[in-house]
Amino acid sequence: MLQVSGLTKTYGGRVHALRGIDLSVPAGMFGLLGPNGSGKTTLMKILATLLEPDSGSATMSELNLIENKHQTRRILGYLPQEFGLYPTLTAEQTLNYLAKLKGVWEPKQRAALINALLERVNLLAERRERVGGFSGGMRQRLGIAQALIGDPKLIIVDEPTAGLDPEERVRFHNLLVESVTGDTVVLLSTHIVSDVSNLCSHMAIIRQGKILVAAEPRRAIEQLKGSVWEATVTPEELPSLKERHRVISTQMFNGVPRVRLISTTGQPDAKFSQVMPTMEDYYLNIVSQAN
Repeated sequence: MLQVSGLTKTYGGRVHALRGIDLSVPAGMFGLLGPNGSGKTTLMKILATLLEPDSGSATMSELNLIENKHQTRRILGYLPQEFGLYPTLTAEQTLNYLAKLKGVWEPKQRAALINALLERVNLLAERRERVGGFSGGMRQRLGIAQALIGDPKLIIVDEPTAGLDPEERVRFHNLLVESVTGDTVVLLSTHIVSDVSNLCSHMAIIRQGKILVAAEPRRAIEQLKGSVWEATVTPEELPSLKERHRVISTQMFNGVPRVRLISTTGQPDAKFSQVMPTMEDYYLNIVSQAN
């Protein structure tokens, strides 16, 4: 288990990126969900030993991740939001270089590892192609391959599916799930709600540097059962609805607003029908209450 306690980080003495983060992350896939600028990347960089916190601690299996950076990097796999690659290197050369950095010195062992990783991420046929010509999805798959070097116990992925097409997102999701073995902790930072609901057994929502809630997605959705209502309304009706109810989302449908809201006291009015809650409903409800 990864245990984070009291982490704080301020930039320039004025911007409070993290405001006392407390988080217990069990083995398996854990989703850190929040809007852009909520502090997700700052937290990921601290756990990946790339940034010093102002205060607080992070431990895993009695290892202090912040104080013992060298040991932390030996158990860490990290795919940052911006994964830099040398465009003139091939996929094979890239992994060969990174494997050396992670201490895999024996040539035969390294070659076998690189073959296994490229096959695992479905890039074996492209092993001798320069990564500068890779698509976004291929780059992310190569990113996962390098993150898995050394059989890491803590894998951190920051906004991994942003910009991927639907097919590549599914492929990438499958790779993430397959990387969870035994007591491995996979920390997925994202603003895409469906990534968390599809992949993660546990999650937390972060906003403005604070953890708003930590929960299991399935149980979180169950909390809203019977209280989510939906209707198509006129633009003139919206202000009154927002005054009387907690409107969690408004989307245009055939030129008119379709509203989803929370009502625990029954049907808001005759227009509304009760609908099954989603992870997006839960997320938007939590975030709206924090405004």
